[in-house]
Amino acid sequence: MMMVIIGITGWSGYARYVRAEFLRLRQQEFVQAAIATGLPLTSILFRHMLPNGIAPILVAASFGVASAILAEATLSFLGLGLVDDPSWGQMLNQAVKSSTFNWWMAAFPGGAIFLTVFAYNLIGEALRDAIDPYLKKSGT
Repeated sequence: MMMVIIGITGWSGYARYVRAEFLRLRQQEFVQAAIATGLPLTSILFRHMLPNGIAPILVAASFGVASAILAEATLSFLGLGLVDDPSWGQMLNQAVKSSTFNWWMAAFPGGAIFLTVFAYNLIGEALRDAIDPYLKKSGT
């Protein structure tokens, strides 16, 4: 439920980013040349603009998922998250609340948060490398 709330409140930044990316691509020479040759709009969008604009959007989305995980863990650590649902942030809070700091109670949820955020960032970079047309090797 907390991730749904974070997603609902954070979509406007991605919408602005997508719009800005496609407005930037619209001014590129290859799009202007496609318009000048009389290609239909669907061809320009799906064959020219989308392959060039999807890579930065995927990277931003993967960073957004990672930041949403961090936001949920932070809110749960502070006690502002959902009470009945288990969370890595609540586990970290319980490790800190005890009279003595139990490092083993904090190491595993903290490590899980770190590994999950790191994995999402790596997935975003791998998707960018796989999809970005500028990074594809030429046959020559």
